[in-house]
Amino acid sequence: MMTHGRIRMEDVARQAGVSVATVSKVVNGRYGVAASTTARVHEVIAELGYETNLGARALRSSRTGILGVLVAEFEPFSTQLLKGVSSAMATTDYELLAFAGAIHGETVGWERRSLRRLGGTLVDGAIIVTPTVIEPGAAVPVVAIDPHTGNGDVPTVDSDNVGGARTAIEHLISLGHTRIGMIRGREDLESARLREKGFRQAMAAAGVEVDETLLATGSYRAESAVAPARLLLDRRDRPTAIFAANDLMAIRTVEVARSLGLRVPEDVSVIGFDNVPESALAQPALTTVAQPLAELGRTALHLLLTLLAGKKLEQTHVRLQTTLVERASTAPPPTAAAAVS
Repeated sequence: MMTHGRIRMEDVARQAGVSVATVSKVVNGRYGVAASTTARVHEVIAELGYETNLGARALRSSRTGILGVLVAEFEPFSTQLLKGVSSAMATTDYELLAFAGAIHGETVGWERRSLRRLGGTLVDGAIIVTPTVIEPGAAVPVVAIDPHTGNGDVPTVDSDNVGGARTAIEHLISLGHTRIGMIRGREDLESARLREKGFRQAMAAAGVEVDETLLATGSYRAESAVAPARLLLDRRDRPTAIFAANDLMAIRTVEVARSLGLRVPEDVSVIGFDNVPESALAQPALTTVAQPLAELGRTALHLLLTLLAGKKLEQTHVRLQTTLVERASTAPPPTAAAAVS
């Protein structure tokens, strides 16, 4: 049987030789249909690729069987989190809907509109990645990953941004760097503020004074690092190492250094934060602080499933540890390297 367009319940009934009411009973798991008929209907459903209407299903049962992962956009960080959620969902009865909510350059409030569109009619619960706003009282249970504003009344999962930044700077100091610059994230982002805090803590602990002229600001987007990197590197007293607040800015910083005729790490070391797949593929491979990105996604899903089961959370805020990943973009500063050789 050839069909065109959306497959309807009537098409299934006609192909299976039963009534629409019988198909409805089978689809909704109701009693009163012979096992052989149920098997035949399921066979036709698979053959035709029939899908129930999610909105109609929600109206009938108050559940859709769908969980949403809402992101501003699909970039390396959110994509890795999504993979973690997806792998963990294999052991559940839920299906996954991934939704990118920021449109036309909108950066604040996108999650409100996304939840209004999806909550209660398309998804039973949502994981929101790096939300700009956290508001209790959503139409469905919500868990936030790395919210811009920090912890609120909504359950959250994040990584140890302060400790991870300290680890990055301690690594550079252990190599002999004392003139260390930083390309920060946006000032309105909690993770960016915490990473700068870790930077300052590590410098203070080592007795190294922070040169405020060596701090510049990006936005976590790769292109936002171009001007700050050039500002820091195109000066006679440039830093011997730069800590970029995420990998995308760090990778672009390496490219800017190369465009200025500088070698990484021989002339300047660069270290990032996140450990997205692109960091291992960069030239040279990027030293970075790894967030457990897939585990962040899996943990958020566990919290959401607990809420959906009507159980009380043991923790409403889960913080995961970070680790240093040493690759080829960091080395002793030029004078130290010369002394060693």
